Amino acid sequence: MGDFEGLTAVVTGGASGIGLTTAQLLASQGAKVAVLDRNVDSLPAPLTGFKADVTSTASVRAAIHAIGTWSGGIDIVVNNAGVSAIGTVEENDEDQWRKVLDVNLIGIARVSAAAMPWLRKSHHAAIVNTGSVAALNGLPNRALYSASKGGVLSLTYAMAADVVREGIRVNVVLPGTVDTPFVSNFLKSFDDPIAERAALDARQPTGRMVSTDEVAHAIVHLAHPAATSTTGTALEVDGGMANLRVRP
Repeated sequence: MGDFEGLTAVVTGGASGIGLTTAQLLASQGAKVAVLDRNVDSLPAPLTGFKADVTSTASVRAAIHAIGTWSGGIDIVVNNAGVSAIGTVEENDEDQWRKVLDVNLIGIARVSAAAMPWLRKSHHAAIVNTGSVAALNGLPNRALYSASKGGVLSLTYAMAADVVREGIRVNVVLPGTVDTPFVSNFLKSFDDPIAERAALDARQPTGRMVSTDEVAHAIVHLAHPAATSTTGTALEVDGGMANLRVRP
């Protein structure tokens, strides 16, 4: 029996990248895992998919209700669904701002609100949000993305304060640049993908991008039923990017 035996976890954006790795890790430790994503057709066993769009309140509420009914409860919510954005405040138009904030920030509020009635029934209720080291650092050409993740950090603290007396823990992970399929595809758009990858690696003091496994283990740590006094915590998984200033 794993540490999460008997618990049900919901992972948004769980069909790829950090979300998929996290869902698989939770399942390997005994959790019954529901993946909430726009495309859940190719999920590996034993994950179960529930199709939903985090920008639609009706879609989210229907999916969360279906998950709770299917499993008999919800104990853990991993708010991982997100999109990226590149540009300065001059370069991202208002439609981009609405889209990114709707997914990255308001999406977390939608899913969490829908799950709260189920979490209140759990003895091991935990929410873990996926933020970014961009919430703590000024990164060039990431104005919109950084603003959305700064909102995630503040939202995490506020949510944690609101529900701490109800026994629901809320935490956030702040990854550095993570080596995901999204990043690999993104690099293809550059004239010199190899040089751009090297630059992304070098941004972390460890000299490499963060792996999805490393972020997943941090998320699972924060969601762990033994972490009963860990709430309102931001866990940096960034290769030292936020705090270390190593010599070149």
